[in-house]
Amino acid sequence: MDLILTSHAGSLPRTERLIEANQADLGIKDPEVYASILADEVAVVVERQRATGIDIVNDGEYGKFMSKSVDYGAWWSYSYARTSGLEIVEGDDSWLTKEHQSTPDDVQLSGFAHRRDMARFPNAYFGPDATVAMGSSIDVQPTATGPLSYIGQDAVSADATNLVAALQKNGRDANTGFITAIAPGSASRISNAYYDTEEDFIKAWVPVLREEYKAILDAGLLLQIDDPSLAESYDQITPEIDPKDYVRFIRTRVDAVNEALEGLDRSRVRYHLCWGSWHGPHTTDIEFENIADAMLDIDVAQYSFEAGNVRHEHEWRVWENRDLGGRKILPGVVSHATNVVEHPQLVADRLIRFADLVGSDNVIASSDCGFGGRIHPDIAWAKLDTLVKGAALANEQLS
Repeated sequence: MDLILTSHAGSLPRTERLIEANQADLGIKDPEVYASILADEVAVVVERQRATGIDIVNDGEYGKFMSKSVDYGAWWSYSYARTSGLEIVEGDDSWLTKEHQSTPDDVQLSGFAHRRDMARFPNAYFGPDATVAMGSSIDVQPTATGPLSYIGQDAVSADATNLVAALQKNGRDANTGFITAIAPGSASRISNAYYDTEEDFIKAWVPVLREEYKAILDAGLLLQIDDPSLAESYDQITPEIDPKDYVRFIRTRVDAVNEALEGLDRSRVRYHLCWGSWHGPHTTDIEFENIADAMLDIDVAQYSFEAGNVRHEHEWRVWENRDLGGRKILPGVVSHATNVVEHPQLVADRLIRFADLVGSDNVIASSDCGFGGRIHPDIAWAKLDTLVKGAALANEQLS
């Protein structure tokens, strides 16, 4: 029997030493010392993943932290420090509050501050007794004021070098490690004062991010492309539109990923889709059934998606009538959306359900989304432990 392997979606809790270095702005004040600390801590997080039993590991996204001196305040911020043509424009908050993205069929995004889920639960999000945590502050984002180009060669090289070295230290090949990189559609969710249309802006990110993708693959590592915009943008369109119109809206984003991967080894690429990792009700999420085929139009070898949180767990049925054609899925079977640690048998049940539909050889156990900054570090590692134990149970029960 082909065993179900284990992995996760990317971000892991930072070590205390790395947090202290980031808070001290060592990346700017003393780059050499910071580089040494970063390499050491990547080795630590890889060793901990391997000790936990994770098969396909990563660097915890440790190299993507933005110094507090230039922190744009969101998980995708790392890409802006690696891209020229961007600058902070005082008073430009159009990415957050205004309809700024012209798209085919006159569909417009209304910004991060105008989600339909927020409108449905205003007191939970903004009231005096608000309980919804959106995560990192996203008060400041850059604006595109000139032509985009990639300037992150040294940074991505360091990411790859650190992970490969940590894998080698653990007796592992490079192809058992992955590095995440943002998708063009998700990178473009900032203000644009240079390109004529939103479609032009998205396409401008293609050659920029292609350089990063190529560098990761050239290092012998696996590449994970993170693209929550493909699903969560639906919540930012008011009034709600027909899902068929939304699929037309995201076509540019799908095409952009494929274009960025042209000529690269897609057999070592996986694509991560989620509905946004903030801890909200998510009642206005688009159903997976409506966008699954669009996701599968992205020509990669593996697909990572949320399947463990209570809003989307039932959508395992999406795979009842779809042929993967030899590709693999990485369903999230433990979730960042709850502090409750899943029981190993629940994890096994979830995995067996997918294995029965697509074959155990086509399933890799994963998490819904990244854990770093979303739940307490001790809980995050407990969830990875139960992920491994659940996969072992599933393999035993499938044999």
